[in-house]
Amino acid sequence: MKSNLKTLVLLSLFLAFSAIGGMVKIPAIIGTIALDSMPALLIASLYNGRKGALVAGGGHLLSSLYAGFPLGPLHVFIAVEMALFVWLFGYVFSKGKHVLAAILFLIGNGIMAAVPFIFILSSSFYIAIVPSLLIGSFINLTIAHFLYPAFDSRFPKGELS
Repeated sequence: MKSNLKTLVLLSLFLAFSAIGGMVKIPAIIGTIALDSMPALLIASLYNGRKGALVAGGGHLLSSLYAGFPLGPLHVFIAVEMALFVWLFGYVFSKGKHVLAAILFLIGNGIMAAVPFIFILSSSFYIAIVPSLLIGSFINLTIAHFLYPAFDSRFPKGELS
């Protein structure tokens, strides 16, 4: 029970960090690209991809809420995509392939996540949004990369697996 409470508190804390990161917007044609995935990447690298996926999905929905849900219910789909790419990042990262994990996240979240919008909206939307997605993904990865050593030495591994 104690471990479940610690896990809940940790995930709530990182979801709050994600909400704060969601307020830091990166200029784009749609105002929902933000620093909301950095805490999810950090928790995925510290513990596992499942915990990171929960923070990523929830963090995206909170970030979209701040922007007024410009894409409407499609944000649920985007949250699922983000959760999937953060889970993949955490899985590959846990295998010791840190650079590959970062590259897969950058390609997934920066390029692949927008592909369905070619069919839903238009190819013009895709072309316009990808540069901002790549920059946002890169910034989120970079911040998580530099914070990881400080958090890794302070967070116990075995207790919250």
